[in-house]
Amino acid sequence: MLLLRSLPVPGPARSVSLALVVAGAAAALTGCSDTGRPEGAGATRVASAPARLWPERPPAPQPPTDRSGQDGPSPVPGLPREASGDIRKLDLLAVVRAQIAADARTHTPAFDKATERKIARCTAEPAGCPVRAPQYQDLTHDGKAELIVGIEGNEHVLAVWAYTLRGGVVNRILDTAGTPLSVEVADGDLIMREPTGSPGYEMRTVHSWDDKRQTMEIRAMEFDRAVSSPAPGRSAASPTPGRSAVSPPVPERTP
Repeated sequence: MLLLRSLPVPGPARSVSLALVVAGAAAALTGCSDTGRPEGAGATRVASAPARLWPERPPAPQPPTDRSGQDGPSPVPGLPREASGDIRKLDLLAVVRAQIAADARTHTPAFDKATERKIARCTAEPAGCPVRAPQYQDLTHDGKAELIVGIEGNEHVLAVWAYTLRGGVVNRILDTAGTPLSVEVADGDLIMREPTGSPGYEMRTVHSWDDKRQTMEIRAMEFDRAVSSPAPGRSAASPTPGRSAVSPPVPERTP
């Protein structure tokens, strides 16, 4: 093995020594035969530019701007200010009910009436409550936790909402849904893995904080090899909202 050391070289011999080092390095890169002669590593594949197919055809026109999504942080009306700035002090069910009422006023309900009735009975019937235990994670990279809410609807669909406090006002920064095998937060990214119709593969969707839009936006959506364990069936009793216990995963469903 060739060792290159940083040793002082006398002036007259400096150019000769440098030539020997360069030659030795070249020999190490190309390889040597049994006789010590350098040998080539073989032909290198020539890189080529992408070949555009049907270049004579004009590209498709840009679709109109999608206005169905969330354009920015959305204050939730009907909730009192949380002067402490501690989002953990919010009443989880009060936030959910205020959000459902706000969605109803804009004719964009997230759930059917049966699920809404279950949510309305969460206090009296916690075992049948579709609202999962609240989760707290820093999604905006400001060192403060956000509130993450999971609500189970029909067909194993899980609505995932995230909220932050701004001057004590509750703002929703994420509104998404899916049929997840798992939901996790990594370095502020919310990652949802969902089953697909292809065995051994999952759909992986990553939501990241967009500092310009001040909301969580989809950063990546990938058809990925399966890494999630098959989710067991839900326990008979859902966790009571407000407890810190980890909620059980949603059962797998083949689309």
